[in-house]
Amino acid sequence: MHTVAILALDHVVPFDMAAPMTVFDWTRLPDGRRPYRVRLCAQSPEVRADGGFGLRVEWGLEALADADTVIVPGCSEAAGPTSPAVLAALRRAAEAGTRIASVCVGAFVLAEAGLLDGLGATTHWVAADVLARRFSRIDVRPDVLYVDNGQILTSAGAAAAMDMCLHMIRRDLGSAVAAHSARMSVMPLEREGGQAQFIVHEFPPVPQGSTLEPLLEWIEDHLADEITLAAMAARSGMSERTFSRRFREQTGTTPLQWLLRARVRRAQYLLEHSDHPVERIARQAGFGSPTAFRERFRRVVGTTPHAYRSAFHGKTDAVPAAHF
Repeated sequence: MHTVAILALDHVVPFDMAAPMTVFDWTRLPDGRRPYRVRLCAQSPEVRADGGFGLRVEWGLEALADADTVIVPGCSEAAGPTSPAVLAALRRAAEAGTRIASVCVGAFVLAEAGLLDGLGATTHWVAADVLARRFSRIDVRPDVLYVDNGQILTSAGAAAAMDMCLHMIRRDLGSAVAAHSARMSVMPLEREGGQAQFIVHEFPPVPQGSTLEPLLEWIEDHLADEITLAAMAARSGMSERTFSRRFREQTGTTPLQWLLRARVRRAQYLLEHSDHPVERIARQAGFGSPTAFRERFRRVVGTTPHAYRSAFHGKTDAVPAAHF
């Protein structure tokens, strides 16, 4: 049997831990046999879980040496620096050729161990910038559900761990076994799009009292209209060159990129809160044509407008209606 060791660190996130445990434990071969043996291990027998309860763990760090796959779930901010003993055990497992994967912010533990140096990696989109700043040798990819480097894998949020685990099962045992595991988990074997569709695309902050505030409010009120750089500069009483320079100084981006982001946010809100056809939403958001809208939306959000609506229609907490 293939042994999967799930490493529970202090303040482990329960869902990050339970998702891979469940997916691998439910996997069955066509003859009904279990192909995976799942072991929960930790540095000490008592582990505090995020959420106010404790765990008694049977296996210690020595289980990593016997495992075929090691999975590191994420921990809350209360966890603090990773124990040197844990980092050393992960390095030894990697040197032995063990497959090692992380869930969500578990990527920070692999990064501390040096296992992601020179590799592509992902984590929850909220933490991606922090990971990139702290570990400059990692190619952080915030818009994907998981990254497979062969021996080392990383996944985004806890639900993305299920995508990653199904990918590993398919790699180990083939598509038929992976598809059965997906059905047992009541999820598709492959989800359309990546993590980008879940990212909240905030506007860069503008200093309070900025001379741009009236212009930005006007942009949001006129997204359905044709808005050119010349028109924005004229409303600000500047030349195009001066306006572009001032805009970047105050927002960190270009006027046209700001406009595109505003239009995508408008389209996301309408897809979530209305039943308007895509063609009408394209017009309301100010895109020149439905084709241009679909191409731009997919480039920014990582999925199609139709798939986004299927996933998020009816949400009430994504973007306040007052913004529109």
